[in-house]
Amino acid sequence: MKTEYKIIADIIENNSSVLDVGCDDGTLMEFLKVNKNTNIRGIEISKEKVQTCIAKGLTVIEGNAEFDLKQFPNDSFDYVILGQTLQAFVNPEIVIRELLRVGKKAIVTIPNFGHWKVRLNLLIHGTMPVTQTLPNEWYNTPNIHMCTIRDFFKFSETMNFKIYKSFALMNKKLSSINSSNLSFKNLFCELGIFLIEK
Repeated sequence: MKTEYKIIADIIENNSSVLDVGCDDGTLMEFLKVNKNTNIRGIEISKEKVQTCIAKGLTVIEGNAEFDLKQFPNDSFDYVILGQTLQAFVNPEIVIRELLRVGKKAIVTIPNFGHWKVRLNLLIHGTMPVTQTLPNEWYNTPNIHMCTIRDFFKFSETMNFKIYKSFALMNKKLSSINSSNLSFKNLFCELGIFLIEK
């Protein structure tokens, strides 16, 4: 079980309604269903992964969050989760707006492109880095928008949404992010986890 999933589960209240956007093979959905008694649904772009989820008894539809969240009414869910996929969308602004329309709150996690290993790799080797949280080469990566933890804070101001809670993962250890430690977290943490509201 990914550390990220346990952190997401800690944020979500028991008996909540949840939509997992880009739910992959349904591992997080299963975890939340069992451990938090959530009424959980999923949307996933890969037909094969949708079938995997359905085989596990999960309620998942095939769709692309950039276009298909429109089918859900306003405030349909207590929480909407978007795990490490914001940077893969052509229009992340549209996706964030839709997350906050469909859900009362959204949990967004991002791989931090500002991490020192990423910076050092680019500086020394002059090539796009390959790390544990960024495992693909530049030509086959799904990531089209390189985003750092600091970028996400600026994004919240531009898009006018509130970051209610913010956490960072460094060597599987969780810590809070605030204005006084933002530069440090942006340099040393691999993953940002944000609870956001309209």
